[in-house]
Amino acid sequence: MLACLQIENVAVIEKAEARFGPGLNVLTGETGAGKSILIDSINAILGNRASRDLVRTGASKACIRASFEQLPDSVRAQLEKAGYEASDELMLYREISAEGKSSCRINGMPATAAVVREICGGLINIHGQHDSQSLTNPAKHLGLLDAYAQNRAEYAAYHAAYRELIQVKRQADALAMDEAEKERKIEQLRFTIDEIDSARLVPGEEEQLSARKQVATHAAAILDQLTAAHAAIGGGDDYSGAADLLGDAVGALEQASQLDATLRPASERLNDLYYTARELSTELADRLEGYDLDPGELDAIEERLDLIYRLKRKYGTSVEEILAAGEQARQELETIEASDETLARLNQQKRQLFDKAKKLAEALTKTRLDAFEALNRQITEALAFLNMPGIRFTLQHSRGPLASAGQDTVEFYISANPGEAPKPLAKIASGGELSRIMLAIKSALAEKDAIPTIIYDEIDTGVSGLAASRIGETLRKTAKGHQILCITHTAQIAALADQHLLIQKNVEEARTYTEIHPLDTEGRTAALARIISGDHVTELSLANAREMLRLAGTEQAETGRAD
Repeated sequence: MLACLQIENVAVIEKAEARFGPGLNVLTGETGAGKSILIDSINAILGNRASRDLVRTGASKACIRASFEQLPDSVRAQLEKAGYEASDELMLYREISAEGKSSCRINGMPATAAVVREICGGLINIHGQHDSQSLTNPAKHLGLLDAYAQNRAEYAAYHAAYRELIQVKRQADALAMDEAEKERKIEQLRFTIDEIDSARLVPGEEEQLSARKQVATHAAAILDQLTAAHAAIGGGDDYSGAADLLGDAVGALEQASQLDATLRPASERLNDLYYTARELSTELADRLEGYDLDPGELDAIEERLDLIYRLKRKYGTSVEEILAAGEQARQELETIEASDETLARLNQQKRQLFDKAKKLAEALTKTRLDAFEALNRQITEALAFLNMPGIRFTLQHSRGPLASAGQDTVEFYISANPGEAPKPLAKIASGGELSRIMLAIKSALAEKDAIPTIIYDEIDTGVSGLAASRIGETLRKTAKGHQILCITHTAQIAALADQHLLIQKNVEEARTYTEIHPLDTEGRTAALARIISGDHVTELSLANAREMLRLAGTEQAETGRAD
């Protein structure tokens, strides 16, 4: 359960702490005092999306801390799976900067918001102010029914078979084409394969051809310069080259080094230069003898490069991509040519998977129909207690084609008065009736799941009097097995709380501040009196508040003895 919530610089809350206990925790306060900020803060600490608009004006960041106790086994298992220490306590931290950056921590260790959401999915169920209106959307009804049916295993089994069926169906559809289309595709693929194969491309060929083209384009100039270089180094019949001159220098310096030993290093270096020049002269001579000027080579190179260019425009940006396109066409051709046999196999597999999915869909349907019978009994009893006697709840159900959620289309219908035919909720239920119907459904769901904390944000919208009292009693009953946090404007509900927190807004020096105060008996009496009579608290409203608290305490004691 949620034990403590600490908030710093969130909207109008500069710094506040709220401690919650087991049972029914009620939060009251004037409209705009900041009750919704608590819900936003709890949503943020659970890893849900948080806007930088939450940060208090002028503050650099908002900080939210929450501690949880008596963790359910499912949450401890998620903690261990994510690599965090699992115990009966959990500390969460969320920080939101004014720039919109966000960070999370689990038990002091860094975590992503996605990990926090996954771990905390089994901690708190929040019923917002507008959730009751979701009952008017039939698309939400199937989810509520599944939540009550607790049919996760049946749903998972069906969904796995359905995904496999869809995958095989897509493969079969991809192969299923008429004969004319098939022949056209085969002809196109064969042309592609022949065109690429006939080119006899080699990886890296284009780069080699481009380099060779550069040489062939400037072959005459290269030959002239190569001849000049060889003559300068090797000399000719009537003149000495650089190698000959180096040889003369070597002889002279070698004789000098015999007379002056310090000249030996220079003599050795000069000798190395001489032999290097001779080797280079020989190499250039070999190149000249092997250098061939072929006038037709440039034309052949350009023709080959033009072929590669045309293929690149059709099949890829490089020789490698062209070859890959050819291989892909070859594989596709083999697939199409063998498609008749493959298609027959896929169609048989599709029929088998459809039968399997249909059988699992029927099992899923049964869980839903059985669940509605039990859910209907609980809802009818709860609504009768919530001052909606004679209500008749029905389920409009039809089977359709297999889909991701099964074969069922469902919608809740009600008849509010005897003798009237059931009609869709959206057409006959008022706001107050929707609130009570949603509470009845949520109360039934609470008995099924293991989520320890349920938050109701103004579940009493549109109701008053006896209906409000019954809502409070229903919440207190549900709070015997769960921690309930309820934001309310109704004195009848607030009087039944095990703990009452007052959210109060103050203005100091043109700044708004919100504070959260736990109330003792005297404080609760004053808070209830303000709810009853507004700003003009009278002795009569105070007496009425004391009587409500006395009766709530007496009823709780009697209920405890009865239990």
